[in-house]
Amino acid sequence: MKVLITDKINESAKNIVDEVAQGVILPTMPEDELCQVIGDYDALMVRSQTKVTAKVIEAAKNLKIIGRAGVGVDNIDLEAATQKGIIVVNSPDGNTNAAAEHTVALMLAMSRNIAKAAASTKEGKWERSKFTGHEVFGKILGIIGFGKIGHHVAEAAKALGMKIFVFDPYTTKEVVEKFGAKYVQDLEELWPVCDYITVHVPKTKETMHMINKDTISKMKKGVRLINCARGGIIDEQALADALENGYVAQAAVDVFEAEPDIAESALVKTSGDILLTPHLGASTEEAQLKVAEDVAMQIRDVLSGGSARSAVNIPSLKPDKLEPVKDYMQLAENIGELAVQMSEGSLRGIYVTVKGTLAELDVSPLETAVVKGVMSFFVNDVNYVNAPIIAQKKGFDVSTTKSNTSTDYIGSITLKLVTDKETNTVSGALIAKDMPRIVKINGYNASIEPEKHMLLIPHENKPAMVAKVATVLGNKNINITRMNVAQNRSQDDNISIMIINTGNEVDDSTIKEICSVEGVGKARYIRLNA
Repeated sequence: MKVLITDKINESAKNIVDEVAQGVILPTMPEDELCQVIGDYDALMVRSQTKVTAKVIEAAKNLKIIGRAGVGVDNIDLEAATQKGIIVVNSPDGNTNAAAEHTVALMLAMSRNIAKAAASTKEGKWERSKFTGHEVFGKILGIIGFGKIGHHVAEAAKALGMKIFVFDPYTTKEVVEKFGAKYVQDLEELWPVCDYITVHVPKTKETMHMINKDTISKMKKGVRLINCARGGIIDEQALADALENGYVAQAAVDVFEAEPDIAESALVKTSGDILLTPHLGASTEEAQLKVAEDVAMQIRDVLSGGSARSAVNIPSLKPDKLEPVKDYMQLAENIGELAVQMSEGSLRGIYVTVKGTLAELDVSPLETAVVKGVMSFFVNDVNYVNAPIIAQKKGFDVSTTKSNTSTDYIGSITLKLVTDKETNTVSGALIAKDMPRIVKINGYNASIEPEKHMLLIPHENKPAMVAKVATVLGNKNINITRMNVAQNRSQDDNISIMIINTGNEVDDSTIKEICSVEGVGKARYIRLNA
């Protein structure tokens, strides 16, 4: 077997894969050149420079695993790899220390004007008074996202004598308070009290431009902002404007919306007080060594018949456990995705119940699939391996119960998702081997096929409701592919739920228009990995 190693990965990776295969180190190649050689290799190891496109994957006749020596896998076509049965792995923990340290380094360098003072001194000047800085001791640091990196930043900041305020709707108050920080339930509480704010969240639809003109206006005047997470979480133009008018005192940014083409970024052009670095968060010798060795060991293990610890797209579960329940895995994941997008508030518990023949099996893979579905809504790079660990570290209660209660189906899965505000239940079953269905939502009976784009629309039982909603969608050029009206026959509240599958994404403006239809309740757009 042969393993292609590219993108200047630490050579220790070759020593590891050489235990089971022939490692070959080549420079970064463009798509066409890579397509010409990839057919000879059983594994590919890259960093961020190589683009592993669908075309490359199609040309990879023998490829069994792709390893990304880092966290993100944006440069790998996951769908194409999955369809071809190629495992994609990454190293989710290798750069935790590096990214956290860079965050703290930028915060201190910004506060003490290190970069500007260094440049001035190198010019032979002595401008002590010009570069008077600010101490972080006693200041309030707001941390948005209390995952591994956010937690590590908090530890360092705490050692520096800072007061820590944490916002993370998916971490419990108990976890934060046990650390010694203040738990903030709403960002509206965080903005006006913090002297410093740092973000450590993935870039999603919900976090894109989380910090913008409106939220900045709610912050304390003179606030200092740090972003070493993902470009786009902070609106670059809004930050540039706030720096120039003095509302934001300083900022330190390591990531940009358009990398590496940052010349036109408002942050590069601003005259405000900002410290910029070229995405150096993971750029330490130690971090690069860790991620190289981690991914190389996973490639070695897979090529020798073992499993991967951090598979991004394919579960690394033991075949004897997975095989009996494999037909339910995607359904279980979709149930988790659906329930979490229906729910409001901070997550507390994930409770799974299986009935029918499933109650006779080891259903731990199904629990993992449900948890992955729930976690994937707000955590980047979640997979079947790390989903349970993430849930545990965030303090969520997870359990599975087997029930002997009779069911209308051979086997069924029910998820009860509990937050601090509400409880939602979703049930699914297979009505035939390859026919998964959502069969109940909060007591409402249904029979709907999980698909990528779905709408849940509670409404009063009166004439023309379906037609009115369909008209809104038609006017927006949104095609209805399937529709089901779910009813709760045990209640007399005269409310049903339209469950509509659409051909494409439904934007917020369309949802608002649907909600404005008389008799319609709170409509939701649901996106599934179906």
